[in-house]
Amino acid sequence: MREYAIAAIILVFAATMLVSLFGLRVVRSTSDFYVASRRVSPRMNASALAGEYISAASFLGVAGLIVAEGTYGLWFPLGYTAGCLTMLLFMTGPLRRSGAYTVPDFVSLRFSSSRLRVATVIIVVLTGWMYIVPQLHGAALALTTTTGLPAWTGPAAVIVVVLATVLPGGMRSVTIAQAIQYWIKLCALLIPLIFILLQTNTLGGPGLPGWDASVWHDGTGTSPADFYRIVSLLLALMLGTIGLPHVLVRFYTNPDGDAARRTTFLLLGLLSGFYILPVALGVISRAVFAEGELSSPDTALLRLPSAVFDGAGGDLLTAVIAGGAFAAFLSTSSGLVVSVSGVLSQEFFGGSVLGFRIGAVLACALPLAMAVATAHMALAGAVAMVFTFAASSLTPLLLLGIWWSGVTAQGAIAGMVTGAAASLGSFALGRGLELGWGTDAVLLNYPALWCVPLAFAVAVLVSRYGGARPPRNTAHVLARLHLPEG
Repeated sequence: MREYAIAAIILVFAATMLVSLFGLRVVRSTSDFYVASRRVSPRMNASALAGEYISAASFLGVAGLIVAEGTYGLWFPLGYTAGCLTMLLFMTGPLRRSGAYTVPDFVSLRFSSSRLRVATVIIVVLTGWMYIVPQLHGAALALTTTTGLPAWTGPAAVIVVVLATVLPGGMRSVTIAQAIQYWIKLCALLIPLIFILLQTNTLGGPGLPGWDASVWHDGTGTSPADFYRIVSLLLALMLGTIGLPHVLVRFYTNPDGDAARRTTFLLLGLLSGFYILPVALGVISRAVFAEGELSSPDTALLRLPSAVFDGAGGDLLTAVIAGGAFAAFLSTSSGLVVSVSGVLSQEFFGGSVLGFRIGAVLACALPLAMAVATAHMALAGAVAMVFTFAASSLTPLLLLGIWWSGVTAQGAIAGMVTGAAASLGSFALGRGLELGWGTDAVLLNYPALWCVPLAFAVAVLVSRYGGARPPRNTAHVLARLHLPEG
């Protein structure tokens, strides 16, 4: 298995780096680096956006969560897809019409506040760093599971390939790579699923031990705490998508607002088609593996083929899944590095191509150090934390900035800081209670249901009663955001 897996991972790396060389040929300007000169078609952009949106949590974590907690794992793909629908309804058109390169650029256009821009830069960079770390943890887990290599080699390899993709061609080369990586990920789950289904009673095969209706029975949702956890998770995933910087920057690459909406509509179809696969494989894995058999539920997909097939067949299918997993780590990490490096370049390096490249190196350095120094935690849970943080900090700023003329810079910064501090403080306290006393503090570990309303309420109250007034050009900016181009 080791040789096949290494070969599949190297093949994915080589394909990604070849695309980066092509990106170097087609890049002509600074605009190419930041937003691909705003000429990406809806079909290409939808594939690229699906490629970077399907992260380690989607590829490995959804199936792992189904193995560990049964039907609770189904809420993740539902929330991810619903988040894209929320973005289609409220964000895509206005955000593209803003003409901004980055989220801080949009904030400057809407609020004309240097203090708010600085705060937004900090939140965007922090969100990007927080989201890169789970991708690198996933790379370490996948590499050690399939090859036995040291854990640090996975994150290091991902960072090297990401920089090789981003540095030559910026957004232009990343767009092409992510579009290809979506289809790699789709095939990497579809092919094993077909062969595994042929082994089950579903298509007349010999069947799997433990395959019966009991695979769904887990008691999830039977208590008020379970209901709270599910609702809070869905709110985090639906609204957190709006605040993810690597998703937002993708809409700046469309030619106009209508193209941005078509991109999101196509994205919904691509995501819906993909998420059937990890859910189906997760259900099969729950039937195959006994409780406690896996050292980490996130390894379920990587171990499933060898549990179903003997010999080279299982090894080959495991290699296919490993290659797809690394495509997931690369595509999401590349999008995050582009968004963070764009912000760093605009703020500290004059917005030049050289500044973008320096920002890319800085965007990779801290997450790599954190991933190597920290222990792996459940991928879906780690990503849910990032979505909650984005939903509590950036989402109120963006939604109020686009849809309410009464929001002030003072209110926006108060809401953003309150949401960020509340979510981070809640996670830290909840984690401390778990480690110290073994207490599952559901209100602290799943705080979106109270953190997000708190951030919105603070922003609205400070805007109404804080003494500051909306910017004088508010009506003009809102007209630009909401009226059709031309």
